[in-house]
Parts: sequence; structure tokens; C-alpha cells
Amino acid sequence: MSEIVNFISNAGGCIVSKNILNHKGKLKWCVREESLNEVDNGWRFLSDIDTEEYLNKAENMCICDFNTVANIEPAILAIYNCKVGTDVELVEKDGKKKFIDNKTGDELQR
Repeated sequence: MSEIVNFISNAGGCIVSKNILNHKGKLKWCVREESLNEVDNGWRFLSDIDTEEYLNKAENMCICDFNTVANIEPAILAIYNCKVGTDVELVEKDGKKKFIDNKTGDELQR
């Protein structure tokens, strides 16, 4: 396994679907909630293959460092500082990745 790049020092923990960590699904949904504690940065990451049934099982989710997820999908570095309440979808079109605001349907301006 290659070494994890530490993009952001003290980035905090996030909750992520094991489908992303196990490279079964691609990171698709990104939601920032209120932090649960001082080490939680509030980010929640779900994959393109996650179902409601899958997500309802706590054992299918994992707490890990934000940088771990950023090593799998570096695009999330662009949204790290987005405010609580951010709810975006990562889409790829013509080889370029962008975030779409799930509330407005608009491309997230970074």
C-alpha cells in the first residue's frame, strides 16, 4: 500500500462509506454536517453504489481522516472549507470533475 499524503494538517475525521475505502464505488455524494466532537470535521462521503439499505447499516460506514479520503479522490480538497449544510454531488463530464449543489442544481463555485 502506498503512503498516505497528508494534504491538510489536522484535517479532522469524517464518516465515509466503506464502498469508497474498499474501492468498490466512486465517491459521489458529499455532505457537511455539524461536527459530533472536536475531531469530527463534519464531512460525510457516500459512493455512487450506496443504497439506502446499505447506508442504514452502521458497519458499512467508517470514521477516518479526511486525508485518507482525499488520497482516494483528491477533488474533495476543493470543498474542505465549505460551510456546514453543504450538500454536493461530484460529477465528471468530458474528463473534468465538478461539484453540483444538490439544493440548487448549480455548479459549486470554488
